[in-house]
Amino acid sequence: MTHRALKQALAAILAIGTLIAPVTPSYAATARIKDIVNIEGVRENQLVGYGLVVGLAGTGDSLNNSPFTKQSLQAMLERLGVNTAGENMRTANVAAVMVTANLPPFATQGSRLDVNVAALGDSSSLQGGTLLVTPLLGADGEVYAIAQGSVTINGFLAEGDAASIVSGVPTTGRISSGGLIEREIGFVLGAQRELRLALKNPDLTTSRRIALSINDFIGVPCATPEDGSTVRIVLPHNFNGNIVDLLTDVEQLVIETDQPAKIVIDENSGIIVMGKDVRVSTVAVAQSNLTVTVAETPGVSQPEPFSDGETVVVPRTDLNVDIVNSDLALVRESVSLQELVDGLNALGISPRDLIAILQAIKASGALQADIEVL
Repeated sequence: MTHRALKQALAAILAIGTLIAPVTPSYAATARIKDIVNIEGVRENQLVGYGLVVGLAGTGDSLNNSPFTKQSLQAMLERLGVNTAGENMRTANVAAVMVTANLPPFATQGSRLDVNVAALGDSSSLQGGTLLVTPLLGADGEVYAIAQGSVTINGFLAEGDAASIVSGVPTTGRISSGGLIEREIGFVLGAQRELRLALKNPDLTTSRRIALSINDFIGVPCATPEDGSTVRIVLPHNFNGNIVDLLTDVEQLVIETDQPAKIVIDENSGIIVMGKDVRVSTVAVAQSNLTVTVAETPGVSQPEPFSDGETVVVPRTDLNVDIVNSDLALVRESVSLQELVDGLNALGISPRDLIAILQAIKASGALQADIEVL
């Protein structure tokens, strides 16, 4: 082979290598399946109860203004063998509270959970208080846990005769491991033959990608996307394990998540959040600022000497209207979120004006995205 032929052969090999070289994928948001779905039946249950916090340093409920606190205190003392019927109780060391907690999934009898405590009456602080035994009920009215313990608060209250200072919210607190689970919720995950995965952010594309990823990993079509929110999984007959083993295997799978083009606007705070797929067609934008100034400078009218007139105040109002017009600015068609942000920032306007401009662009049909106003 001549030198010229050898060079041509090497060039051909390099060209083929360039054609079959892997293309570097563009950046896309990926996440594990366990981070973007909820498993059917695996959920918390909310508990609530009513109780009394005692041991307060004079910061409890005033019994005259909180009759429920007085009734609860008398009922509690009667159960303990103390009769206070007809007595005028003046204690300020007791506060009626609402107690809340979340019963975690698969919680067993005898396990501990954290509880939150919030004052119900006119108590000014729960600092130093102790919650007495309080049953915590579920939505079905059954008692699932019992709460008791010393209340820890994040704020504080300090006051004197002429001044006071409050930091945080001293009328709410928390009892770490203050709840004792008394009843279990009957749900055996391992006995299930099929279940559903609920997407935290519903999307048809993401739902289908989850099902395809699971089926490719298991090797059989065991996952089916039912809609944008749900993927159904059926335990294969030849799978070596139960549904827990299957979930353990598939929840670590990483998929590329998708999301609709959306702009979220909070008009109260002026916050704007744009998704990465938001696009805008070429539009021209002009915006004007209107400022109205009202100043009151009342004058005094004095009567002539030796007359019967009276001195009166004469109102005088100065009005000033200032209109600042901006030139017509061009926002070019964008192919990326960065280009859209750069184009809008070039207008040099405030976030609140930007909200109105985005809504106007949407009304013109040039914005390829949904706008959600909080």
